[in-house]
Amino acid sequence: MKEFAYYPGCSLESTGKPYDVSVRAVFAKLGLGLKEIEDWNCCGATMYMSVDKLIGYAVSARNLAIAENYKLDICAPCSSCYTILRKTNRHMGWNIHSRRLINEALSAAGLSYNGNVEVRHPLDIIVNDVGVENVAAAADFNLNDLRIAPYYGCQIVRPVFHFDDLEDPQTMDKLFDALGAKVVHYPDKVRCCGGMLMTTFETVAIDLNDHLLTTAAENGAQVIATACPLCQMNLEAYQRTINARKGKNHKMPIVYFSQILGLALGIAAERLAFKDLLVQFEDYKLKPMESQPATRIAV
Repeated sequence: MKEFAYYPGCSLESTGKPYDVSVRAVFAKLGLGLKEIEDWNCCGATMYMSVDKLIGYAVSARNLAIAENYKLDICAPCSSCYTILRKTNRHMGWNIHSRRLINEALSAAGLSYNGNVEVRHPLDIIVNDVGVENVAAAADFNLNDLRIAPYYGCQIVRPVFHFDDLEDPQTMDKLFDALGAKVVHYPDKVRCCGGMLMTTFETVAIDLNDHLLTTAAENGAQVIATACPLCQMNLEAYQRTINARKGKNHKMPIVYFSQILGLALGIAAERLAFKDLLVQFEDYKLKPMESQPATRIAV
C-alpha cells in the first residue's frame, strides 16, 4: 500500500470538513494510506508571506521537516496549503541562504529539512498514481450522465506546471468522464473565485462568483465539483447574497470532487458528509456498473 504524510490544513478541520472526510474515505477505498502529520501547523497561507517571507517559509517548512522524518511525500488537499508547501519546497531548493536561515529556525524544535519531500495533491495522486482506468475498474456505480462542471480554481495548476495544464486542466474531466458523468463545457474552470476578497472587497468577489455560477448553469451543469475548500465556500455560502443583490436564483450544489468520486466507488453517502453542505446535492440515480437498473442514492 502506498502511503502519504497527510496534511489536512486548517480549512479541512472546519469549513472544509466534508473534503477531509471524503478524501480519507476515497483513499482507503483505493488502498492508499494516509498518515496524518503529527502536530502539524498552519501553512501560513498568503498572509504570512505578505508580512515576512522568511518567517512564512519557516512556518511552512516545519510540516515538510516532519514529513521528511516519516520518509513520506505529503498529500495536501487544500489548494492554498498545496501551493504554499510547494512554494516553500522550491524556495529552499534554490535559495541556499534562506535554507540555512530556515533550518536554523527549525533547529529550535529539533528539526531540519533537506528537501526530500514532494508535495502532492490528492487529484494528482488518484489520476496519475492509481490511474483513471484503475479507478473506473474499482467503481461500483456509473455516474449516469450526471452533468458536472469541474472547477479547479486558480491555485493547484499555478504558478508553474506540475500535474495538469495551466489553462485547461483535464484531470477531473478525465476522471468523471471515465466514471460515466457528462462533463460540461466550463471555460471558467481556472478563473479565480476571489479568495479572501469576500472579506475585503466583497463586491468584487460577488461578481466573480456570480459569473462562475452563471456560466456553469448556462452550460447545463447540475453540480460544480471543486478541489479547493475556499472556492467551495465562496461559491456555496454566498449564493443567497448573490441572489439578493443580483436578482438571481442560484441553487447550484458545490461539492468536492472526492465526494462524487466516493459515490461512484460505492461509499455510503453519509460517510462522504453530503449533509454538511449548505446547498444540498439531491438524491441522484446512479447506475450500477454492468448497466444494471439505476439505483437511487440519497445524499
